[in-house]
Amino acid sequence: MEHTEKWLEWAVELQALAQAGLFYGKDVFDRERYQRIREISAEMVACQTDLPKNRVMELFCNESGYQTPKIDTRAAIFQDNRILLVQERNGKWSLPGGWCDVNLSVKENTVKEVKEEAGLDVSADLIIAVQDRKKHNSPAYAYGICKIFVLCRALGGSFEANPETTDARYFLPDSLPVLAEEKNTAAQINMCFDAYNAEHWTTLFD
Repeated sequence: MEHTEKWLEWAVELQALAQAGLFYGKDVFDRERYQRIREISAEMVACQTDLPKNRVMELFCNESGYQTPKIDTRAAIFQDNRILLVQERNGKWSLPGGWCDVNLSVKENTVKEVKEEAGLDVSADLIIAVQDRKKHNSPAYAYGICKIFVLCRALGGSFEANPETTDARYFLPDSLPVLAEEKNTAAQINMCFDAYNAEHWTTLFD
């Protein structure tokens, strides 16, 4: 593992231990120590990323209980053997998707994200893959992410201007645009093509 990933791995582990200790610990002095460990993990990330410590605390140390990965859903929608991608504000392209809201299921969240980012109504029909983000995407994040790729079918609708995306288009596998690779790589999109073209697809998972 590269040096930059190793320090991040340590920071993530320290934060997870501290979070669990704060949730389960009863002794006031132990809780103070766990809080300080949590602050140290945030300081490590802030030092290496040039982010303000308070911002790191908001992103990295804002949960309670036993630490678990966040869930990210990505929708694969096809038309004439082309896949739908949405253009983000930075000009890069991604599969419609995002964080799974706490009050929504994976299916519900997938449908919601497509509507918000691409303007389409879809049915979410099949889980293509469940992936550990750190095994497939870069740069490394300071928290775990479980990426769920869902094969969807368009039912209607059309793209509308929105705060998150500026365009939505269908692409062939050999003519993909510049991708937001922290969210989806060419390999992940090709995996979606494989699932779409398969007679019987078996869900992949890490």
